[in-house]
Amino acid sequence: MATAEEALIKKSGDIYRSILHDGADNTTQWRHGAPPTYDSVNQLFEEGRTKEWPKGSLEEVVQNAIKSWEMELSHKIRLQDFKTINPDKFKLIVNGRKGLSGEETLGLGSYNALLKSSLPKELQCYKADEETFESSHDAFRSAFPRGFAWEVLSVYSGPPVISFKFRHWGFFEGPFKGHAPTGEKVEFLGLGVLQVDESLRAEEVEIYYDPAELFGGLLKEPLISPSLSESEDNTVDVAAAAAHGCPFSK
Repeated sequence: MATAEEALIKKSGDIYRSILHDGADNTTQWRHGAPPTYDSVNQLFEEGRTKEWPKGSLEEVVQNAIKSWEMELSHKIRLQDFKTINPDKFKLIVNGRKGLSGEETLGLGSYNALLKSSLPKELQCYKADEETFESSHDAFRSAFPRGFAWEVLSVYSGPPVISFKFRHWGFFEGPFKGHAPTGEKVEFLGLGVLQVDESLRAEEVEIYYDPAELFGGLLKEPLISPSLSESEDNTVDVAAAAAHGCPFSK
């Protein structure tokens, strides 16, 4: 007899995000009208991962939990529909900055929440405060058309406080903020601390990483002529950042 987890995986068709189609009431509100598919990024993950964790191991559980949380953050529009977090207590802390509540994180989107910077405006290659949820996802979807894969490299402690090391990577095959693609792999490493409740829902997530590892790969090529779809303001922002010597492009 199949376990409940196996039944959910079969229903969702995604072995890394078993909650994708969880919920019999069908009341979940999706950002694009329906659940997403992850076939492309799953293939990228399977071809490029450096670890293959045993089924049921703590490493696999943590890896799939973070993938599921990212899925909900990117594709669900109401916090009440999330199954991976405790909405009353959730807080996201990135590189020691002030924590963001669940609603704040959902409003910003994952990219903007993770890429907020305390650098002076003229040195910011990516101005999270000036991006919307949609524009941030469009920018990185353009840069990484096959997706941006994520894996757990190590888990140092188990629940309720889970500490882990991770790797994030993709192939820079489309333009990013006016910069030509290189076709090269862009990746960065980071550390995370995940506090969970008795149901393994996240209550606090701390992420630490070096943005230079990401932007160093995305800003290697000079600016190209903006496409017709790019706004004039965005073009000016990118050019200004380059002119003032963005620290990640050197």
